[in-house]
Amino acid sequence: MALRELSSLEKYLGLKKPFKYSTRGEKKVPLLQNNNGPPMVGLVTIACHLVREAKRYEFLGDTEEDRAVVHQWLEYRVSKLDNCSKEHSRTILKGLNLYLQDKVCMAGNHLTLADVLIYNGIHPMIVDLTFQEKEQYNNVTRWFDHIQHCVGIRHHLPRVIVLKNRIYTCKHH
Repeated sequence: MALRELSSLEKYLGLKKPFKYSTRGEKKVPLLQNNNGPPMVGLVTIACHLVREAKRYEFLGDTEEDRAVVHQWLEYRVSKLDNCSKEHSRTILKGLNLYLQDKVCMAGNHLTLADVLIYNGIHPMIVDLTFQEKEQYNNVTRWFDHIQHCVGIRHHLPRVIVLKNRIYTCKHH
């Protein structure tokens, strides 16, 4: 999945020359062969490299604080979301729902690399949710729907249907 994410990110960033990726190990860690030296290893390392190649530095955060938050979420993606068990996914969604309560995006008010990689990371979790479960995680669902409608983000992933109206109006139903 990481290779498709990286190819999709390339397209989104408008990079003209396609990069050559491979994977290594059981976990299929992505590699990017660099002509100037050893290969770059890992989703986050390669994704940040692509952003710098595209000269889209704002995608890594506008301020020092935003850059730190973006980096934190990139680490969260590879340490918590990748290979997350179905049982643990509810805990992840609950935490993200709380975090996104007063946020438009993961870091600041505009799309960053953190949004793209977290979106890709939780996509399998969101696909598995019923409409009622999506309501439980309304902040995550709102953010997720916003990101999936950003032009060029969802290249390789199917669209997830999100209802705009609440199904249940009170807790008694």
